[in-house]
Amino acid sequence: MKFKRLYLKVGDRVRHLRYERWGEGEVIEEKHSSLSGGFCFVKIAFEDGEDRSFVNDLDHDCCCYFSGIRIL
Repeated sequence: MKFKRLYLKVGDRVRHLRYERWGEGEVIEEKHSSLSGGFCFVKIAFEDGEDRSFVNDLDHDCCCYFSGIRIL
C-alpha cells in the first residue's frame, strides 16, 4: 500500500499566492480515500467568507501546493 504525501492538515493557516483578495484561510476539513488511486482533499475557509476545496496529495499534479496555496 502506497501512502499519500499530504501537504496540509486541519488547523493550518494558509494564503493563496495568486488570490490575495481571498485573504488568509484555515484548513477546516480533511478527506482521504482508502481506495488505491483515490483522492485526498482539504477544505479551506477563507476570510472572504468562502470555503474552497483542494487536492492535498503532493504526488498529484493538481496538489494545492502547486496551485499556489502556502502555509503561513
